[in-house]
Amino acid sequence: MKWYGFNMLWTFSSDGKEGSKNPASIRIDENDVDFIADMGCNFIRLPLDYRYILHDFNYDQPDEKMLKVLDRCIDTIISRGLHCSLNVHRAPGYCINGNNLERDNLWTDKIAQDAFTNLWKLFAQRYSSYSKDKLSFDLLNEPPSPGQYGLTRENHKAIMSRVVSQIRNISPERTIVCDGLAGGHMACPELLDLGVVLSGRGYMPMRLTHWQAEWMKNSGSFDWEYPKWPGMKCDGVEWSRQALLDFYKPWKELADSGANVHIGECGCYDKVDNETALAWYKDFFSVLNELDFGFALWNFRGPFGIAEHRRKGTNWEVRKGITFDRDLYELFVQSMKN
Repeated sequence: MKWYGFNMLWTFSSDGKEGSKNPASIRIDENDVDFIADMGCNFIRLPLDYRYILHDFNYDQPDEKMLKVLDRCIDTIISRGLHCSLNVHRAPGYCINGNNLERDNLWTDKIAQDAFTNLWKLFAQRYSSYSKDKLSFDLLNEPPSPGQYGLTRENHKAIMSRVVSQIRNISPERTIVCDGLAGGHMACPELLDLGVVLSGRGYMPMRLTHWQAEWMKNSGSFDWEYPKWPGMKCDGVEWSRQALLDFYKPWKELADSGANVHIGECGCYDKVDNETALAWYKDFFSVLNELDFGFALWNFRGPFGIAEHRRKGTNWEVRKGITFDRDLYELFVQSMKN
């Protein structure tokens, strides 16, 4: 079964301070989950910042109060008939955003590797009664490029293999997901023998999907020329639907080799005008349909989502208290049907 849905950001980012250790700091949007289920979706990815569970680098002292909140998040999703994919977005020793906040290095330090493995052992034991149809484990959000922070393809596979083995010792049938390298964009054929779902990203070209994204200001996102679709030129490519197909060739090769490929995050930031964004979405969704890949938008409510983004000229509709982009909604729903 292909997965279609959204990332829900309830547990996405903790600042590690006292306020984020309070269970009340996590707000579960049940109305949003109902809306997603009514759309016909079957999937929600739940990114987790480990600092909600493990405080102040005390890796062996999980916070039971916060774990119970995580239980409620998962149960809210699966109670609507949706598959929940629990993802460690910030892990002990690594995060694609604000990696400098970590004391240890997941790729080089045994203490971080042990903490990462033990966190997944905790989840495997805690949720062992959940069937693989209800719950999967997405081990680590968007590992870096080879050579960055000490990651190599070899030590990345070794760490993921260790965690996969520990999980399967507890839940042999659990579906496990591994993200691509280079922020999720680089395919990992070396992971094929692990029997995991391989998760890519749907953000190309970045100069369109992340134009004027505030967290990429240091990368020049405010200096990039205004994007267009199709026909914009960047990264040595003239981008079009065909260029997107070409980009996903390594992922198609994984699928042809028997892997289950899923695009775990995708979307276009809302600083781009609505006409350009919808033109990109139309081609992007059609490419994934041709490749037979499911997908999940990065968020549901917000700048990458279908609800309450800020693109001017949007055809808005209100349903059950949620203001959503009717045209993007229709593209999404049609893509699930194809």
